[in-house]
Formats: sequence, C-alpha cells, structure tokens
Amino acid sequence: MSELQKFRLINKIEGYSYIVLLFIAMPLKYIFGYPEATKVVGMIHGILFIVFVYQLIKATKIVPFSQKESVIFFIASLIPFGSFYSDRFCVAKMKKEEVIAK
Repeated sequence: MSELQKFRLINKIEGYSYIVLLFIAMPLKYIFGYPEATKVVGMIHGILFIVFVYQLIKATKIVPFSQKESVIFFIASLIPFGSFYSDRFCVAKMKKEEVIAK
C-alpha cells in the first residue's frame, strides 16, 4: 500500500469519525443527556486525528505534497465533510501518477 493510499484511508476514517462526533455523539449529549457518547467517540476521534496528522506529515515527505496542499488538507480536516474534498484531490493525484508511470 502506497503512502498516498494510506493517507486516503486514514483521511476517510478520520472524516467519518468527525461526522459521527458532530452529528450523532453531540446531539446524544446535549439533546438526550447522554454525555458518555462524546467521551467515547471524542477519544476515538482524537486518536484518529493524531494518526491523520502523522500520516499527513509522512505523506508530505514521500508522495510529495506541496506545503500549500498539506495546509489545505489540514484545514479541510477541521471542517465537516472537508476530508471528502481532500480525498477527491488524492484520487486525482493518484490518476496523474498512474499516467506518468505508464
């Protein structure tokens, strides 16, 4: 598995965990009075975010991503559904690399 594929995978997983945190765990806490939801999902998302940042740094060196691309990926990870924008960019980059390799 290439670094770009690893980055795409953790990007998607982290993005889904953020969506679950915002749209499932937070309403469970504040509307239904179930604070344990955010404790569990928040911890999982936090760990995944750390892994995402690590993988972003690693992919920036190996793929390589430009500094501007890396900053955009990081900012997109802070926005709900932003990681899915990043994934579309990665798919385009993978297709470009395949064309170059041929």
